[in-house]
Formats: sequence, C-alpha cells, structure tokens
Amino acid sequence: MTVEVRDYQPGDEEAWVRCRVLAFLHTAYFDDVQPARPVCPSPGFGLVAVDGNELVGVIDVSVSPSEQLATIDTVAVHPDSQHRGVGTALLSEARSRGLRAGATTIDAWTRDDEATLRWYRSRGFAESEHYLHVYANYYTDSTEPGRAVESTRPELKPIIVFSHANLEAEQELRRQFARVHVCRRFSQPLL
Repeated sequence: MTVEVRDYQPGDEEAWVRCRVLAFLHTAYFDDVQPARPVCPSPGFGLVAVDGNELVGVIDVSVSPSEQLATIDTVAVHPDSQHRGVGTALLSEARSRGLRAGATTIDAWTRDDEATLRWYRSRGFAESEHYLHVYANYYTDSTEPGRAVESTRPELKPIIVFSHANLEAEQELRRQFARVHVCRRFSQPLL
C-alpha cells in the first residue's frame, strides 16, 4: 500500500463521511455520525490519506496558537486499511503542521475503546484528564431519559440524552444507565 497524505479538499467530503462512519462503526463512537465534515477553521487543518484514488484515512485538527495546542477532532482509517500505517502517517503530518501553526502540544479526547487507547499509547501519548459520557436512551430502557432529565415542559418527552459527568460518579451512573464511557485526554509534546 502506497499512501499519500494531502490536504482535505471539498471534493473529498463524501469519502470523508464514508471513511469516518465505517471506521467508527465498531467503536464506542459508533453513533457519532456526521452527515458532512465539520468546518475546521484556520489555522486548523484537515488531511486525508489516499491510496491511488481511494480515500483510506482522515485527520482533522483544531489549532489554538494562544494555548499552543493542536487538538485532534477526528482521526479515522477505513477498516480495510487499518493496521497498515495509515493513521501513523496522518498523525506524523498532523504533528508537523501543528508545530508550524504554533502548537507545542497535540492532544485528543477519546472514549474507552481498547484498540484506540492502545493506538494513542503506542504513539507516545500520555493519558491525563478524565470525565464520563453518559447516554440515556429510551430505546435501551424507557426509564433512562426520565432518570437523566426532569422535564419542565410536559409537551417534551426526552428520548435520547447525552451528558457529561465527573469521574467520581462512575459507579453510581453505571448502575443507572446502560451506556457510560470514560472519556480520556491523551497528549504529547510536539517539541
């Protein structure tokens, strides 16, 4: 496989969406579906990895020069191209561009998906901050949204609720809700 990493172009959008959806399908982010690539304002950037004419990976990075921080918003490799160095090639170029854009640190927030955690750790990222992502889903348990939200509007009935919570509440929330993820910050210096 010969992969070229290049700038994202508007014509890549459908392939970007397809790659991201398929890459996330068997992860803790399986339902984080985007109908279009979110805008990544400058000095942030988007990169794609292509093999011939096929888009096989994506990475989008927000950059805050004032904080000297580059944050990976999306990194995804098409399942047919995983474990072939595509993600590492994207990360390498993202690190270089982040540094040129004024960042001294690159970070990413991700959920408790073992393969993803291994990938970040094996590329030298250190884990630091944590919090919880809690889902209350009527279709999993019809009482979950009611336990998560007390509606003051009787005409509205919560069906799916996504919430953040402190890590200290993890055991209690795992008893109450079927889907609770630890969200973790991984970071590494760029210098």
